[in-house]
Amino acid sequence: MATIIAAPRERLSLGTKLLYGTGDWGMASYNTLRQIFYAIFLTDVVGLDPRLASVAVFVGILWDAINDPLVGMLSDRLHTRWGRRRPFFLFFAVPFGLCFLLLWWAPPWTSQLALMATITLAFMISDTLQTLVVVPFLALTPELTPDYDERTSLTSFRMFFNLLASLITAAAAPEILQAMLGGGFTQQQGYLLIAALFGGLAMLPFLAMFFFLRERPQPETPKGDEVGLRETIRTAWGNVPFRFATALNVFAWSTLDLISLMLPFFLTYWIAQGNLLAKADLFGVRLALQSAVLGILFIVAMICLPLWVWLARRLGKRNAFIIGMASWGVVQFAMFWVQPGQMGLILALTVLAGISVSSAHVLPDAIFPDVVEWDELRTRRRHEGVYYGAKNFSRKLTGAFATFIALQALGWFGYQAPPAGALQFSQPAGAVNAIRALTGPIGALLMLGAIAVAWFYPITRERHGRIRALLARRQGRST
Repeated sequence: MATIIAAPRERLSLGTKLLYGTGDWGMASYNTLRQIFYAIFLTDVVGLDPRLASVAVFVGILWDAINDPLVGMLSDRLHTRWGRRRPFFLFFAVPFGLCFLLLWWAPPWTSQLALMATITLAFMISDTLQTLVVVPFLALTPELTPDYDERTSLTSFRMFFNLLASLITAAAAPEILQAMLGGGFTQQQGYLLIAALFGGLAMLPFLAMFFFLRERPQPETPKGDEVGLRETIRTAWGNVPFRFATALNVFAWSTLDLISLMLPFFLTYWIAQGNLLAKADLFGVRLALQSAVLGILFIVAMICLPLWVWLARRLGKRNAFIIGMASWGVVQFAMFWVQPGQMGLILALTVLAGISVSSAHVLPDAIFPDVVEWDELRTRRRHEGVYYGAKNFSRKLTGAFATFIALQALGWFGYQAPPAGALQFSQPAGAVNAIRALTGPIGALLMLGAIAVAWFYPITRERHGRIRALLARRQGRST
């Protein structure tokens, strides 16, 4: 039997990793604002019934999930002197930044149906613009490096900027909002200021990548040899590791979506008992409660990124991910038992959660690029754009279901929008208990699903090395 020699490692420069990593700043600013604050913005600022808000968000995310594979296929087929992915950054970075304002505008209509229709349309437009930069950005990961461990390193740089943007966005937004409320401004004016600030910053990394990042040359698909979207998706579904990697992403990010959605409700209406100006002491500094909790969460997650890169190299990505999800599940179960006013306990649990949130950010995205070589070995084609579009489609679809069910639950358990200008408001007991359950044990149950899928994920470091070696041998025979 012939010996298969592993392909040599290909290392990226520090500058390339840093430049590519900044792309997650723009993506994370958008997603953090939407994941954490959008639901409470719709119920408490727009005044939309939670059940109608769930419909608006579900339709918007469903449309976004549908257009992901379409944009992915488009970026796979685009061939320009700038490459396949970078032209999207040039043409859509600025519209993407401007769409923040559209998303955080509260229409002045009194009709609930008119509000729902307007919010749905704004959500669809902003999501389309996000897709046009994010899918090409993500599809660059397997193109920049084929190395198993270097992809984990590259993803860790991405996630550093992801968590940095999430930290600054999540911590600054409540502080800005409280400052605006204390100055006599409305919540709507506060959210628009936040949107303008972070929307302007979000467009800059994509413009920088267009001008300074270089794509690896990719062979152009021969004319007449292109595969249609339906056939490509069928091929992707036949890729067994892709199914596992997608399911793993679905469980991990649906958990993050659900907990991020419910955390402002949990902190405001359970821990702070409806006080919109609640503060927490953090090393002698008085901060908005949400700023303190979210700040600790993302600081700890950033600090722990090297830990999960090290564990992935030592134990493999799959095993490291299982450890992270198991420890996070324990923390989320404990959240259910925290009582109102227990600021110290909630901050301590936030530290423990931040350790595991770090693993959920870096490891699923480090695992996913390996399925592209598996597909290339089978089909002799590379479809990074379609794979990443399909991954986003499935994740966003299940995230939409999680959001829909959570907001429906709030509506059915009697959640009420506070009166305009109110700084203290209590929710019915049923709504508060629903918030506690969705934040704690239900989120933990989703993590068990992620652990089960990861346990059976088939691509190890050794198997990925053999795949790369076979591809290198095939390429050598064809040259």
